[in-house]
Amino acid sequence: MADWVPDVLGDEFEQLTLDLADDDEGPVVATLVRALPPDPSWWDRALGRTRQLHDVDVLYVHGWSDYFFQKRLARFWTTRGARFFALDLRKYGRSLRDGQTPGFITDLSTYDEDIAAAFAAMGRGEGGAASGRRLVLLGHSTGGLTLSLWASRHPGVADAVILNSPWLEFQVASARPLIAPVAELQARWAPREVAPQVDLGFYTRAQQAVADEADPMDVNPVWRPAQTMAVHAGWFHAILVGHGAVAAGLSIDAPVCVLLSARSAPPTRWSEDLTRVDSVLVVDDIARAALKVGSSVTVERIDGALHDVFLSRHDAREDAYSRLARWVTGWAAQG
Repeated sequence: MADWVPDVLGDEFEQLTLDLADDDEGPVVATLVRALPPDPSWWDRALGRTRQLHDVDVLYVHGWSDYFFQKRLARFWTTRGARFFALDLRKYGRSLRDGQTPGFITDLSTYDEDIAAAFAAMGRGEGGAASGRRLVLLGHSTGGLTLSLWASRHPGVADAVILNSPWLEFQVASARPLIAPVAELQARWAPREVAPQVDLGFYTRAQQAVADEADPMDVNPVWRPAQTMAVHAGWFHAILVGHGAVAAGLSIDAPVCVLLSARSAPPTRWSEDLTRVDSVLVVDDIARAALKVGSSVTVERIDGALHDVFLSRHDAREDAYSRLARWVTGWAAQG
């Protein structure tokens, strides 16, 4: 395994390349980014005080056409004593290599290998449970779908699951059963067939419009383009299969917290309203689907939030962090 090296985010962030099995496009890697908690103060050491999450590991997985870059999200955890790790999945962000089809897989369980490699590098064993530390899985959008399916298939590993606008259902839920058979045929015969580009770049524009100089983010446009990466038939079918599994009911045995915007709006034309809504998912459908992932689910609806609630305008972003802190504090107290 390679060594930890300084990450592009600078400051306290490091990255580790995780070698994975080759696929039909050649060598494949994932990349694990970490931020460790600051050393406790002399006063805390003298009094024997420990921080709230001193025994917690967090693993973050990004969404579609995305990668990890949110420094403040990492520091939310590290200032409370947790070790924070973020995984750039194969063919995304730091893990994308020349000649690869960005983001392309045909089965979401393919990421089991990426996740197992991350756990091994975190010192948890490939199954994730070989540690005395508690584990929090944190996923955004497609990453939330991926981690929900993973946690359901691997009971007893995660101690908590936190989902930031998880893509748990197709944008037109009633159409999914009709679309799925066609998508399956396309995936079988032409898995790399590209769908028409329907993203007009308004979600990216909304993020830029609400950017906060006091909480800056430096985004690599190659790794996170203004318009989403090309959607291929094989990948789309994998997503629909995941949605079908959620609709049938998952069995996550850890408490789940779901953070969502209060409203959705279709991004068919630009308006100021798109800076206060989720323009990617239908949040009411996601809220309903979230209740099917496990037996202990909290849904937090945040007024004025974007699709990534932690990239919203100031008031909504602070509300998102406040609600996350409240939920984490309650969860941690039970441990």
